[in-house]
Amino acid sequence: MRTMKEPLIEHPGLAPAQGEEEHLSLALANSAIALTGGHTVDLLGTPAQANHWLTERGLAPVDVGMREMCATQLRSLREQIRSLFASRSEGLPALPAAVRAVNDAMTRVPTAPLLQWDDETGPYRASPHPTTAIVDHALATLAADASDLLTGPDADRLTACGSAPCNRYLLRYGRRHWCSTRCGDRARAARAYARRAVSP
Repeated sequence: MRTMKEPLIEHPGLAPAQGEEEHLSLALANSAIALTGGHTVDLLGTPAQANHWLTERGLAPVDVGMREMCATQLRSLREQIRSLFASRSEGLPALPAAVRAVNDAMTRVPTAPLLQWDDETGPYRASPHPTTAIVDHALATLAADASDLLTGPDADRLTACGSAPCNRYLLRYGRRHWCSTRCGDRARAARAYARRAVSP
């Protein structure tokens, strides 16, 4: 499967899914997008893209200096949150590892400078590396939002987009089960084609 690294805005019809503006975790879950023809768009594919994604949502400054390790942590949390959203929307048990990952992200942010120990100079207290602290805070914010979404009043409206091959999630309003106009049009066209195929 080829991964295209272009920004999301270069792909028409990929506006934010319903609920992304209220829930950052939903936007995170939708940051890896399956397109027709087996293509994907990963908005967190590189450290620079991950930094841009966080900056656009007020979770990191423009010049945070994101490294691959931090981008990997963000992508990993995305997959765990996607797993929990799938479990919730399909009425299935959650994977314990996904629950642990979300809880770990929420509790990772230190509330005070941590104790460090240098073999030559002895003990001292210091905050984590600034980039690590920013990413940890972003992960905690996203994990807390996912927990709020999964346990709050919007949880019953959480659903997967009903237009294959789309893999995005949305908050359903009324009978709409599509994340975008593009997916709705594709689903309607597929139904019309299926009706014509079975008509004599």
